[in-house]
Amino acid sequence: MIKIIKGNQTGSAKQAVNDLCKRDVNEDLAEVEALVREILEAVRTGGDDALRMYSERFDGFFPEVFEIGRGEMRRAFEEVDDDFRKAIIHAAENIRTYHEKQKVYGYEMKGENNVVMGQIVRGLTTVGLYVPGGTAAYPSTVLMNAIPAKIAGVENLIMTTPKENREIFATAYLAGVDRIFLCGGAQAVAALAYGTERIPRVDKIVGPGNLYVATAKRLLFGQVDIDMVAGPSEIVIIADKTGNPEYIAADMLSQAEHDKKSAAILLTTDEKLAIKVSEVLENQLSLLRRKAIAEASMNENGMIVLCRSEDEMIDLANEIAPEHLEIHSVDPFAMMSGIRNAGSVFLGPYSPEPLGDYYAGTNHVLPTSGTARYASPLGVYDFVKRMSYTCYTKEALELAKDDIVTIGEAEGLEAHVKAVKIRDCSDN
Repeated sequence: MIKIIKGNQTGSAKQAVNDLCKRDVNEDLAEVEALVREILEAVRTGGDDALRMYSERFDGFFPEVFEIGRGEMRRAFEEVDDDFRKAIIHAAENIRTYHEKQKVYGYEMKGENNVVMGQIVRGLTTVGLYVPGGTAAYPSTVLMNAIPAKIAGVENLIMTTPKENREIFATAYLAGVDRIFLCGGAQAVAALAYGTERIPRVDKIVGPGNLYVATAKRLLFGQVDIDMVAGPSEIVIIADKTGNPEYIAADMLSQAEHDKKSAAILLTTDEKLAIKVSEVLENQLSLLRRKAIAEASMNENGMIVLCRSEDEMIDLANEIAPEHLEIHSVDPFAMMSGIRNAGSVFLGPYSPEPLGDYYAGTNHVLPTSGTARYASPLGVYDFVKRMSYTCYTKEALELAKDDIVTIGEAEGLEAHVKAVKIRDCSDN
């Protein structure tokens, strides 16, 4: 089922990794993009009527109760199963504690001649959160997106989701969502970006979705800010001979079950471990309800790479720049010092990746498809904007005037130069 590639086969491991990084995860993008453009334009010009039309077309209905307020969310929170309510309370506490450390603050500095400069940090005014509601609902998505937004100071947090779900409503209440609108797909993204008669226009859209939702976000970037265009999930596991094959196989499958295009990769220096993990994967896979999806993922994008050294494992991990990276070794913290590119790192045998998905407090909205080379996990800093300010005195401008004029003249911007020269700052 899963390929075992030996690093001592010249260039084979590197080539396999390069092929994986270049895999096409959006083969049907042209057809999808054409339909999404049609939807965006229709909602831009038609507002709620277009939103209703596409909801009926794609979801099969348009809800009689379109908006869910805080009161209904609170009732859902009170009515859900006690164990579920306790679990999301504990998870929310962990997420809030972790993200409070990410608060960004402004500053002010004063120079000679009473020059004052600084930076002001403001939370975004209105943010839209898209929460999928198809074959599965994800309360964790609400927690991971809404809590950092509220810590950042977002005033209006608007959520869209395709259909009623008590667990989603309850989690939204706990996380501080202000309003929920029952709509989904590219049409919901368009409504958030442009605004309709009932849905307010937002400054930023966050949250996962299918290819149509991701395409809508990509096309609307610039009209509105977005978090990222996420691709299929991926995990890389680095393991030495101390790795537990049962744990490793389970963690690989935890990502493979997401999507046929998900990727799960083991990098190890121990051939016995590589063979054992391959065997265990077969056994564990046979017990999964989502076996068909996980099996397709492992066949197409799964691999075990037998590396020649710890340095080679680290180099390959950095090349892949995975969304999730687990390190199963004698000293995982020491090995992490060589990691430059990863969305979130899980250290040791008792830190499985689902810990980050649901509970520990780190954010599970992570860069995918190698974008961890330059991108970061979602955080409080994604929900703020920064404004700079400057105040020069007459004396300070007089001292700077000649330099400004010199630069302006070099750029050929006559009006810029005049805007400085027109201010007579001399004492004569």
